[in-house]
Amino acid sequence: MYTESQYLAISGLQHLAFCERRCALIHLEQLWTENILTAEGRLMHDNVHSPNTETRGDLIITRSLPLHSQSLGLTGVADAVEFHRSENATLQLPKHKGAYFAFPVEYKHGTKKSFRSDSIQLCAQALCLEEMLQTEINEGALYYGKTKSRTAVVFDDNLRTKTKYYALRFHQLMETGETPPPKPGPHCKQCSLVDDCMPQLSGKASLYIDKMLEQLSEQQM
Repeated sequence: MYTESQYLAISGLQHLAFCERRCALIHLEQLWTENILTAEGRLMHDNVHSPNTETRGDLIITRSLPLHSQSLGLTGVADAVEFHRSENATLQLPKHKGAYFAFPVEYKHGTKKSFRSDSIQLCAQALCLEEMLQTEINEGALYYGKTKSRTAVVFDDNLRTKTKYYALRFHQLMETGETPPPKPGPHCKQCSLVDDCMPQLSGKASLYIDKMLEQLSEQQM
């Protein structure tokens, strides 16, 4: 179990699953470079993050819900959590009749990605909710602003295992205090920190340093 002072941001898991170096640059070195995509995404989240609860028949929607997990050492805010009334549900809500199941929804600006970093972030929110509410959550959704559509995410054993791994890895990364070296790849083009990271120079810089050390060693002989 983690103490509150050890909690890390749930959003960091999305950064970590995308790229460990990006995660370290943001959460260790406090670097953040805004581009048009991140700016539009931030504005969308600012609109979503207006704390309120509304009821639509058998559906209750709570926005900007604080989350935490002692077992994972995570904290954050859910964009929205839908509570659906159902005869098959077991979750009881104060001041509301019947039983409900929770359904977290995370808002993203762009389009569905080929990698699962968004799903891992959403699953982490579900794990926090399960611990907080003592309930089981089987599914949630990612809403992509560019396509104005939802993508269902099933919290199966594989996704849960990956999410718990990234939570542990996130704590390990922060404890070491070291930023991993760059690993250039296609994902770099989608990163707002590519100019700070400079992955294209990683191999050249390493060869340059090795050559300088070799020359220095020869001069000292």
